[in-house]
Amino acid sequence: MKNKLFLLFIGLFISTATLAQQGFPFDNEIRAFKHLDSISFPQKNGILFIGSSSIRKWTDLEQRYAGKPIIRRGVGGCELWQIVDYYTPYILFPYQPRKIFIYAGENDIAAGKSAQDVAASFTKLWQMIHQKLPKAEVYFMSIKPSPVRAKYYEVVYAANDLVKTYLKDKPHSHYVDLVPAIYKPGTTQPDSSLFNNDYLHLNSKGYDKWQKVLDPLVK
Repeated sequence: MKNKLFLLFIGLFISTATLAQQGFPFDNEIRAFKHLDSISFPQKNGILFIGSSSIRKWTDLEQRYAGKPIIRRGVGGCELWQIVDYYTPYILFPYQPRKIFIYAGENDIAAGKSAQDVAASFTKLWQMIHQKLPKAEVYFMSIKPSPVRAKYYEVVYAANDLVKTYLKDKPHSHYVDLVPAIYKPGTTQPDSSLFNNDYLHLNSKGYDKWQKVLDPLVK
């Protein structure tokens, strides 16, 4: 009888967990990540890169940092608030990472959200991380000015400034300014040669520029 009750409990738990991963943006990608986790769960104290498609499309990230416990969890074209409201129980907190690199906010702005909205979402995320993983190092990767979204540059820079200011007095927290790395030399405009044909996502040369800034933080 006890065994039957135990199996029933496990079945209900799995069903609930499965249902929890349905009905929100990019839920199919979250299920795919959890399937990978079920095969080989990432080791504790890893280095988590989480965020939107700029992380998802950085497909050689693990190779660039071979030997480091990199966990790459980029989700579609997700927005920062979606990481806060949906994804943290599945692809952040279970890994108990010692370093968390976050790239998100660009899609929020393209969807019409203000710099203040983005900063508020990040504030909420930071507070959640600080409460559950107080010793984790948090790195906010600055939102990039993508050529195809030039009309949003002002909001992008304002959001970056707000997050940078917020993090100044926060423990284990870092604002990582990646914007100048992708500027054309001698200008304050993004170098389109560092982007794919969509002028939204970085190409390999663009990720090279990011890596130069990130190297001392990852290593």
